[in-house]
Amino acid sequence: MIRIVLLVLVSLFFVSCSTHPKPIQPDEKAFEAEDFYIMLALNAEQTKHYKVAAKRFEELYEKSSKKEYLYRSLQNYLRAKENDKVVKKVDAIAGDSLSDPILVRLKTIALIEMGKLDTAKKLAISLAKKTQKADDYLLASDVYIKNQEYDVALKYLDSAYMKEYNEKILDKMAIILYVNLHRKKDAIAYLETHTRIHGCSKLICKRLIGIYSNENNIDGLLSVYKRFYNLDKDRAVARKIMQIYAYKKEYVKLIDFLEETKADDEVLLELYMRGKNYARASLLAQKLYEETSDVKYLGESAIYEYEAHSQKMSKKVLTSVIEKLTKVAQETEDPLYLNYLGYILIDHDIDVKKGISYIKKVLKTNPDSAFYLDSLAWGYYKLHKCAKAKKIMDRVVDMEGGDNPEVLLHVKKIKRCYEKELNKKGKKKK
Repeated sequence: MIRIVLLVLVSLFFVSCSTHPKPIQPDEKAFEAEDFYIMLALNAEQTKHYKVAAKRFEELYEKSSKKEYLYRSLQNYLRAKENDKVVKKVDAIAGDSLSDPILVRLKTIALIEMGKLDTAKKLAISLAKKTQKADDYLLASDVYIKNQEYDVALKYLDSAYMKEYNEKILDKMAIILYVNLHRKKDAIAYLETHTRIHGCSKLICKRLIGIYSNENNIDGLLSVYKRFYNLDKDRAVARKIMQIYAYKKEYVKLIDFLEETKADDEVLLELYMRGKNYARASLLAQKLYEETSDVKYLGESAIYEYEAHSQKMSKKVLTSVIEKLTKVAQETEDPLYLNYLGYILIDHDIDVKKGISYIKKVLKTNPDSAFYLDSLAWGYYKLHKCAKAKKIMDRVVDMEGGDNPEVLLHVKKIKRCYEKELNKKGKKKK
């Protein structure tokens, strides 16, 4: 069946060949089988059978006289490395005429590929003078680049750039300036000027990043990364900015950046904590909890809220902290939060026994923690069980070496309490 269809189409092709051509409109079929031939040509092109595609489009041109088929045929001959064929076909059709710039461009490309740079140069220069189009200035620059005449190539690129401020042309200029002509400052100046007027696109930002990185220009890198980040808020770019601020030890500026952009709230939370900015840390941790439902953020919010008001603790704040930590204790057995809750209940005389129960729970899995043992000892002190408290604190002192200020305070108070107990017992014996 397919064979019969093909025979019919081929016969239609030859019948149409025998008639005298008349002017064809662009959207008008030149012959009955035109669509079928287009399909064959495009299929060959898509499967990278470029010679076949070139011949198919050539047949379409011969049948229809539509120039778009001729251009497509020559493009495929270029892809097939049939450069000599391209030159001959253009010469046969246009000779030395520049009236069809597309044909001249295709011929110039073929000449460049063949290594006939002098001929290609003359042709490209003539075409650029005639059309004064960016594409033709670019083509002329390509010939000069191939010939390693970078200064002249740059002039043509500059002319092309001035036509439309095309960033791809600018990028090409920057490479020549930086790599080939070693005019590094000029390359940076061109790129930076473009970004000030037209903005920093991904292409230009990446080129500047590459140059500043190569020059080890940290301030330049930071500036470009910040502009790059504003394009699409890429977290990978934000991390680069954070790394640079950290490298420069500009933590205040890093905090400002994170507060403004919301690029990484977890890092911001850590910075608040390191800077002992507990009020902001508490609010941010609460926000993260609401966004993620991760109970650890609720626990952190409670701890930072408590620390923020440690010098002047109101009943309202204390109630808020206990409520948060109680909720955390119901959902997790993380020793940090259980101990914190237990210690607060003990230290503020809210519910000492319940506080001790939390501490004991923690010590089941962390029996040798000086931090948690100190909390337990403080609980017994609050219950006036000073002998028991002192026995535990003696262990803590051995572990901590007696250097921790809070531990020293507890040691003094527990020792004083213990000595009072001994005195009482001594008086009773008398």
